[in-house]
Amino acid sequence: MKRTLAALFLLLAVLTAVWANGRPPAPIPLTPTLTGETEYCLTCHNDLPDISAAHPTAVFGCVRCHGGERLALDADLAHSSMRGGANPSDLAVVEPSCGGSDCHSGAVSADRDHIQRVQTSIQATYAGAIAAVRYAFGVQPDPAAQLGAFAVQDTETNTGVPYLDPFNPAQETHPSILKFSQNCLNCHLSADPLPGGEYDRFTGCAACHTPTQNRAPDQLTHTLTTAIPYTQCNTCHNRGNYSLRDMAFHPRTDEANGRLQDYYQPIGQFTQCEWTLDCIDCHTRSEAMGDGDIHSSQADIQYVQCRTCHGTINEPPLTKTITDPNDIALRLAALNPVIDLQVGDTILVTEQGEPMWNIRQLDDGSLQLTGKVTELTLPFSRVMDTACEQNPDEQESHFCHECHAVEH
Repeated sequence: MKRTLAALFLLLAVLTAVWANGRPPAPIPLTPTLTGETEYCLTCHNDLPDISAAHPTAVFGCVRCHGGERLALDADLAHSSMRGGANPSDLAVVEPSCGGSDCHSGAVSADRDHIQRVQTSIQATYAGAIAAVRYAFGVQPDPAAQLGAFAVQDTETNTGVPYLDPFNPAQETHPSILKFSQNCLNCHLSADPLPGGEYDRFTGCAACHTPTQNRAPDQLTHTLTTAIPYTQCNTCHNRGNYSLRDMAFHPRTDEANGRLQDYYQPIGQFTQCEWTLDCIDCHTRSEAMGDGDIHSSQADIQYVQCRTCHGTINEPPLTKTITDPNDIALRLAALNPVIDLQVGDTILVTEQGEPMWNIRQLDDGSLQLTGKVTELTLPFSRVMDTACEQNPDEQESHFCHECHAVEH
């Protein structure tokens, strides 16, 4: 009898444990203020931090960006309609994930046109490389962009390129272009990266804004930042060279010895500021993300040079004093608060009017840059009123390199 009771008690304990383990977890509700619709994603993902200060979970929730079944407690069902898997910023799904007039596909005047700018950018279309290769092998009459990694339109073009048709290797016959399509299409924003940790990145917006380099595996998800280190840029850039001779990518074989070698391949001359800073300290948003127009080459959109910050022997760099509390410079500084930028501060601007919001002119007229990633405070001088012997008609960066380059 005792053995029977003990067996029954044991069976009951086992059944109770099985029942408890099989029960769905107690739902943790979240009603984000942006949608007003309750979702249960935090039931399983309550340990995830806010993806960024600009996207607090309490405001956006999870479903607004990721999709998914908001009331499901079963993981497979909850994830069944997610957009882009774990990456809703992939360009194939970025519009429903990140779009909307109040988010990233709004008016140009409100600086909300991020998606349109990225989708027409050289980084996304790879149009410059495609055009250069097809022109080099006589398939098209000039190097103007005709094809991209995907089809895209620009209805208000300022470059004379209103659209791109998709590059389709099946329609190409030249053997070099076929090899190009097989070996050299790994770095545009829709492409999966090459194998190897040094190339690790996501696709779409997260290719830049979610740093993957020098991070532990548990730090690789649910992070968006505007403080993009040069090492993230290096997941596409500076890892080797593409050869027109064999249409293949040749990885670097040298071992980087310090930041200069890590930053640049030993193929040219560079000034100290170029490798002391991070890429985003010099290159503007329109250079990196696109300006909304379709361009035929990277050179067409990159315009920042030494003179942007240092001026020339005849002219100081361009500046403006912030008077509007809604100035875009203040918004950018709030997204990456390395400096306390205020109305009344004088900052540098580019020749196209883009704010170099991390470079202030101090009360004594001197200039000071704060690194957007390193947060280093670096004073620097303008060229005007110095002993510089640069000729007035030689104001481009390569002339500066002749005197100021650091030995590689």
